[in-house]
Amino acid sequence: MTSPALTIGTTEYRRKFRIVVGNRTKLLLMLAVAVFALGPMLVFGSLLLPAVGEAVAAGNVVAFETITATDVATGGTALLWFGLFALATVRTVSSVGDLDEPACVLVSSPLSAVVVGLVFGEMLAFLTWLVPITLVLSGAFAYGAGTLWPVVVALPFVVVLFCSAFPAGFVVGIGIRHLLTVYEPVARFRTPLLVLVGVAYFGTIAFGQFDRVMTFLFDLFSGSPLGWPGHLLLFGVPNVSPSVVLAGGSLALTGVLAVVAIRAGTWLTSFHWFADPYRKPTDTVPASEPTSSRLSAVLGMGLGRPVTTVALTAIRRAKRAPIRLLYVAYPLFMAAFFVDEIARTGTLPASLAVLCCLYVVWGAGALFTLNPLGDLGPALPTVLTSTVTGRQAVTGHIVAGTVVSVPIAIVVSLAVGLLSPLSLEQTAVLLVGTVIGTIASPALATGVGTVFPRFGSVKLTSKREAVMPSKTAFVVYTLCILIPAGAAAVLYADAAEPMAATATAVLSLSPVGSITVAASRISLAAWIALPAGLLAPLASAGYAVERFDTYVQ
Repeated sequence: MTSPALTIGTTEYRRKFRIVVGNRTKLLLMLAVAVFALGPMLVFGSLLLPAVGEAVAAGNVVAFETITATDVATGGTALLWFGLFALATVRTVSSVGDLDEPACVLVSSPLSAVVVGLVFGEMLAFLTWLVPITLVLSGAFAYGAGTLWPVVVALPFVVVLFCSAFPAGFVVGIGIRHLLTVYEPVARFRTPLLVLVGVAYFGTIAFGQFDRVMTFLFDLFSGSPLGWPGHLLLFGVPNVSPSVVLAGGSLALTGVLAVVAIRAGTWLTSFHWFADPYRKPTDTVPASEPTSSRLSAVLGMGLGRPVTTVALTAIRRAKRAPIRLLYVAYPLFMAAFFVDEIARTGTLPASLAVLCCLYVVWGAGALFTLNPLGDLGPALPTVLTSTVTGRQAVTGHIVAGTVVSVPIAIVVSLAVGLLSPLSLEQTAVLLVGTVIGTIASPALATGVGTVFPRFGSVKLTSKREAVMPSKTAFVVYTLCILIPAGAAAVLYADAAEPMAATATAVLSLSPVGSITVAASRISLAAWIALPAGLLAPLASAGYAVERFDTYVQ
């Protein structure tokens, strides 16, 4: 008879595999990560590790200065353990600790079997892609060292790390998840805490402190039990004497830690999985909300009731489910790459100031108007057959984006303009351009979202779904913002000549032969793209109005 833990583990592994393979977006994302993140690591590792293995086998460790090969192996092992531990913790907090159909799983299987099965399923999922990488890198090192032992011990080494890091990460993850979802004093401030952790993490990377943290952990734990499995990697390597005692001790400690962690995890899940999650108190009186009432009164003075109702509904819909707007914040993660430069120079580059304002313009259209039909959901037939006209519906969405974005545009453009080397005149131009852009981009987004709507929901977390704009709408809308902005930059900076020279130099490397790009063509393209981009919002909004009035699902 198959044990319940093994059944749960293999079932979870198959589910994860089917989710990735069955979702084209996730599959393409995984392939992109494999090519652009893991690909360079495998290439450089395959080229450098043979030389490292040869140097270690020859006893030539001058490159490591005062650090021996054993120190490198144990310190690197400790860092790898911490990486796996952090990965397991985050996965447990975000998804693994959130059971699907808990009433079925917890009744049909012992609690300890569920814990073991979940941990085992996670280990299988990550071993699937880590094992080939391990074999390639260990084979490259073994080739240089002239012995097959590194390949032989590589897989046991990885299994030992997984068997200790993943159970420990599960325990810590369940504890953190219980605090964030059940324990009221912490759960009520869950969102600010998660934002604070995210800011601290990216701030550490942006300010160059991540390397210092890794160096500190390397020095601190290289001789600790966390680094003992590193001795396994050095067996059979000439001129290196690993400790058999510490290698055996690492195996024993791994078994002890795994058992203790599973027992602790079982004890914690007996509280967490059977507890009622914290829910925010819902004091909903939509008709008497002061903010909505004041906004309704302000909008009602210049707009009709249907337009005001559509605008307020779009804002309330986003307010009640803010996770739907998470995609708007994705570009902010790229800001981490500029923080170090800003901290070093003490000033905001002019180019980054313009990019910040361009992001605000882009976000103004992406907030409420990039999926005007799909956002209506089941209410779409009712709205289409109501007395609301297409002009009123589209205007309401544009007003919603404008009301929220214009104040942000004013604050951001003034702040970045004053913090950057831009003159007062340039800051004023940036302010006016950003405000006009935040008014025009929602109009542009209505037409793009109407051409490429999405009506089905997208799975955001293990149990959260929402209707998001389609990927095609995202790409087209972004290009409609970037192309005119790029054309304006080319004409303003008179950059046609250097761009033509760069393009000619790049194309000369192609096997086709020498191709010359004329600066006049780039200028002509810019003069065509800029007016077209300026007229696109009017045409886009007009199309959205017509499509709404004549829409047949």
